Amino acid sequence: MNDMERIQRGLEEFLQQQMQEETPRRTRTGQRAGTREKEIDIIRTDSGRGGRRQVSEPEEYEEDWDVRRRSAKGSRERGSVRRSDKKFDKKADKKADKKADKKANKKAAKKANKKSHKKSSGFKAFLLKAAMLLFLLLAVVYFVVAAAYSKLNYHEIESLASEPMREKGVINILLIGNDSRENGEDGRSDAMILLSVCPKKQKIYMTSLLRDMYVEIPGHDDNRLNAAYSYGGAELLMKTVEDNLDIEINRYMLVNFEAFANLVDAVGGVDLELSAAEIEWVNAYLNEYNLLTGKEFGTDYMDTSREGMVHLNGPQALAYTRNRYIGTDFGRTERQRKVLKAVVHRLPRGMLHPIRLTDGLMPNLTTNLTQWECYQLSLMAPFLLTYDIEQGSIPLEGTYRDATIRKMAVLEVDFAKNKEYLHRLLFEADDPSRETDKGEDDKGEDDKE
Repeated sequence: MNDMERIQRGLEEFLQQQMQEETPRRTRTGQRAGTREKEIDIIRTDSGRGGRRQVSEPEEYEEDWDVRRRSAKGSRERGSVRRSDKKFDKKADKKADKKADKKANKKAAKKANKKSHKKSSGFKAFLLKAAMLLFLLLAVVYFVVAAAYSKLNYHEIESLASEPMREKGVINILLIGNDSRENGEDGRSDAMILLSVCPKKQKIYMTSLLRDMYVEIPGHDDNRLNAAYSYGGAELLMKTVEDNLDIEINRYMLVNFEAFANLVDAVGGVDLELSAAEIEWVNAYLNEYNLLTGKEFGTDYMDTSREGMVHLNGPQALAYTRNRYIGTDFGRTERQRKVLKAVVHRLPRGMLHPIRLTDGLMPNLTTNLTQWECYQLSLMAPFLLTYDIEQGSIPLEGTYRDATIRKMAVLEVDFAKNKEYLHRLLFEADDPSRETDKGEDDKGEDDKE
């Protein structure tokens, strides 16, 4: 083997060794690998040609390869540095973005909290103003009720003082109209109406109790219902109604003729439909009223030719309700309820003149309602004005018969049927079929014939 072959083999071994050492570290690019293969091919080609091309000495190859290796290493280091810088920049950008998002979220949350706080503060201010307005309104109502209450006649019934005003959610108040011309409980009970307020049904029931019903009176012989008032006043009358109809009644309101007339005048009068015959009887009863009140004969007379819808003042409305000659007692109680219903509908107008209303009514009214109970009822007034008003009477048609007992014309009543009706009416969800006022009119016309 000559020197040239030894050099060639040595270079080949050297190049292979270098390639083996470099390959595990990293994979070279195709360009660098191609370069080395070309160099080996050149050496082999020159060797195959019989040494006609001169090849550099081994030291020159080694020096040249070291330069290339250092250049490659520098390039790799620069690439590594660029990758590190890129990675650092990416990390820095991510951190900056995260910081910016955090700052933006914090700012948005602060703004939202400020807005929410502002909104909450506005709502609290509104609630405070509403509460103050409500308190002021309640205070005004309380003082108005107190002023009006001081003018009426309070009569405590000791046996009922601790009893509730409601029974099963229903407020029962017995309205008593007596024929007294003065304040107090003297005179006879000319009218008795059970006023029942049912908030659950949003209804007000006015049920007339006919005074000629033959009833059991506690501590006395059986007699007409209105005799109970003569024997023991409002307390005995309420007890009598309770025992015979099984309805708990613990409160009453008593008005005399003057109070009734003043109440109608306080609301500006009422508009009702009257027949010519009814107008004639109004004038007849006005004669008695004018005589008792010291007014001239013929005062408030009505034109008998003006039948139909007419306007009645206080004395005229009172005379209209007292007539029992058209439709007997059934017709009379029907007229009483018509006037009361008309008065209730016109109460808002009467509130425009509270002094006239209280001065005309309160001094002629007697009750065992406490001031606090009157205050409670006054708070219910706006709702009560929206309730439906239904009218009826006891006894029901077909549950009584005319009789004469101890020379008294009375009504013998089937109280079992009337109790059942009244309980279904007031305490059950569905109202029973009520006897209409038309039925009472028919009864009155039959009596008239």
